[in-house]
Amino acid sequence: MALISVVQKQLVEKDKRIENETLLEGISLASVLPGPIAFNVVTFVGYKLKGVRGALVSMAGIVLPSFLMMLILSFLYTKYGDVPSFTHFFAGVLPAVAAIIISVAKGMAKKNISDTPQIMIAIAAAIIIAFSKAYIATLSVMLISAALGYLIYYKPSASIPNEITNKSFNLPSRESGFIIASLLVVLVPLVLVLPSVLPEDSSSIALMHQKLMLAFSGMSLSLFGGGYVVIPAMQQVVVNSMKWLTNKEFADAIAMGQVTPGPIFISATFIGYKVAGFWGALNATISIFLPPGLLMIACARFFNQIRNSSVVSAVFKGLRPAIIGMIAAAAVTIILSNELSIKSGLLVCVFLLLSIKYKTDPVFLIPGAGIIGLLIF
Repeated sequence: MALISVVQKQLVEKDKRIENETLLEGISLASVLPGPIAFNVVTFVGYKLKGVRGALVSMAGIVLPSFLMMLILSFLYTKYGDVPSFTHFFAGVLPAVAAIIISVAKGMAKKNISDTPQIMIAIAAAIIIAFSKAYIATLSVMLISAALGYLIYYKPSASIPNEITNKSFNLPSRESGFIIASLLVVLVPLVLVLPSVLPEDSSSIALMHQKLMLAFSGMSLSLFGGGYVVIPAMQQVVVNSMKWLTNKEFADAIAMGQVTPGPIFISATFIGYKVAGFWGALNATISIFLPPGLLMIACARFFNQIRNSSVVSAVFKGLRPAIIGMIAAAAVTIILSNELSIKSGLLVCVFLLLSIKYKTDPVFLIPGAGIIGLLIF
């Protein structure tokens, strides 16, 4: 929301390039699509201003600074991760990350959970994700909660709202289809064919990149509700299933995602770097951001139908509490992945107070927590 506020002030109030209504449309559409909400909103704005090319430029612009900063942090972590001062820095950061996640879960619960079925869905999702070690559990929770939302809350609409017209349901232009098709023509062979045609040594490297691409693109298209939703799903894949990172390294990745500006999905850069260096970082970053960006472009012309669908509304009444429960479970996992101590417990409480009561911005909270870690651990 901080990023979206900056977009509003710059493009609506200052430059007067778009209307407030257009920005609100983008937020509404981003809320029902997978991927990071702020990233999707920026993609939507770029599409409204300059079509597909504007959307692609906007996608690159919002990700590139965070990508470069995460690359630097990944290099320093890989080289100096075992240095006591670096370890102490993250010993302070991790309780702050956990506190921020709890704060987000609390705020989302206050706005999105309003009755007993939603409370039960949230609790069940939190328990399942906290104790499960398989990514299939995350997908199952999403599917079951969506089905429950439909069964409990769906009420067929008597009529289609008047504001939905044929004009709002135009098919994508030839330019849109050509650009998206070109991207797919380039990417699909790289993912599916390249490992089988290369020499053995190169084939193993290509196979690793294939796994990275499939893992992160799959996650990006199955995660709804904003950046923090990626934490439990990403943990299931990279820690429990693929064994690419330890729990501590994963918690550090999330912490670095908080240190850098931009979407928390940028933690994928660190994971890709740990697995396959610079090219792995680039692969993971493109794979986690490009699919939801392309989906946003494809859905932009169908906005009214998605927004006014009574089925979609009912499904998300089941999905939202499940997502909140998953976020809460992720905070518990991060706390347990760090060494439990009186100091870390007190830090979680202090950062919770700062985050919930005083609304301290994570941009200040995370670096401050790292400095505290250097001083007391």
